[in-house]
Amino acid sequence: MVQSINTQVDLVMNATSHMGMTDYGKIMIGDKGFEFFNDRDARKFIQIPWEEVDQVIASVMFKGKWIPRYAIQTKKNGTFTFSSKEPKRVLRAIREYVDPNHMVQSLSFWDVVKRGFKSRFSR
Repeated sequence: MVQSINTQVDLVMNATSHMGMTDYGKIMIGDKGFEFFNDRDARKFIQIPWEEVDQVIASVMFKGKWIPRYAIQTKKNGTFTFSSKEPKRVLRAIREYVDPNHMVQSLSFWDVVKRGFKSRFSR
């Protein structure tokens, strides 16, 4: 069994990890970091200490009414993408430990298309 890095837990919720194949499990937000534990395989887990978090990126749709997924970008190990039943609750719990200036919205579909056209025709 995996040992948790947290000593105090603020939130535990069912979630999905979108790293390769989707894995279903539970996320745990506590005083030391963000953790994901797979329901079926105890060897598949993700532990991210708060010192390692660079940005939290939320995909916001319909003017903030729906957040389908969010990602945690680390300083060394890349980006981890998750989704859960109540993402606003998760992001509020993360905001207690991560600077709100490091929590950003992802680009919309039209922003990505606009950047593509600008880079294509600026050459």
